[in-house]
Amino acid sequence: MDTTGKPEEINQPRRRFFGTAALTIAAAQLALNSFAEAQPSKAEQEGARAIKPGTNTSFGPLKQIDAGLLNVGYAEAGPADGPPVVLLHGWPYDIHSFVDVAPLLAQVGNRVIIPYLRGYGTTRFLSSETFRNGQQAAVATDIIALLDALKIEKATLAGFDWGARTANIIAALWPERCKAMVSVSGYLIGSPNMVPLPPKAELAWWYQYYFATENGRAGYDKYRHEFAKLIWRLASPKWDFDDAIFDRSAASLDNRDQVAIAVHNYRWRIGLAKGEPQYDDLDKRLAESPVITVPTITMEGDANGAPHPEPSSYARKFSGKYQHLTIRGGIGHNLPQEAPQAFAKAILEVAEM
Repeated sequence: MDTTGKPEEINQPRRRFFGTAALTIAAAQLALNSFAEAQPSKAEQEGARAIKPGTNTSFGPLKQIDAGLLNVGYAEAGPADGPPVVLLHGWPYDIHSFVDVAPLLAQVGNRVIIPYLRGYGTTRFLSSETFRNGQQAAVATDIIALLDALKIEKATLAGFDWGARTANIIAALWPERCKAMVSVSGYLIGSPNMVPLPPKAELAWWYQYYFATENGRAGYDKYRHEFAKLIWRLASPKWDFDDAIFDRSAASLDNRDQVAIAVHNYRWRIGLAKGEPQYDDLDKRLAESPVITVPTITMEGDANGAPHPEPSSYARKFSGKYQHLTIRGGIGHNLPQEAPQAFAKAILEVAEM
């Protein structure tokens, strides 16, 4: 694997995901690295087609487990004794961002865990007295608690948006719990001590400033689904998702804590809301922008309409084995759902770096 941080470009419509096309249950017995081979499989040579985004619509029955402050709702796929992979979604999305990724990973023997973050889907706080905190350290601590509850010592972490930031934090602060990482949009650890951006860049964060107002909180609460659909379209301008795809994910935003968590997250990011004292030490360490040492692949879609840093700006934040991939073909912010083959392949490859 390239460790220089030099981007590799992939033409998404033309490059097929080697080995996934005709995978059946028997494929789960294949070695992990054979799935990620650079050479075409026999099935591909016979003309089998790779899975299309939107092929799968559900994960089957969800599971629930008490973990830390939460009762976490999560989907699980693959054998219980397989190498664990945890997939982390962003806002305003949900676990369905990985509905086509999970089968690809499970079929080759991985244990795939896809949790709803706090404030989404069937995840609930155990106590009505717990502060509905959306700060980055709190969300990351939730995932550590989930790993503990599931008795997973170490996992490959992969995500985008809030999920990528959460994976970054765990890889930086608890590297012993993170085998490897795939992070869409690179290094996303932030701090409330932000510097002003040029006006055009600040414009992209309009919803953050909208949430800074009480009118914004009320507006998001009243128009939650309409708001999310607007964000989806702005963040992935070339993704032609249909109502069924959107509605499956938007249902998770009906969680009773969604507005409080989302609003606190964005207010905390710009210093308008306080965090909780128990996260102060973690916040101090994160404010130093710690370097990530675990093997990492960062990814970016060529049509990402959401605010995101340039790959060259964060390459040095990864001191271990590292590669950056640009996924072409009109791929937007929700990269796992828009380009599931590329995302799954990156997970398989980073686990072998």
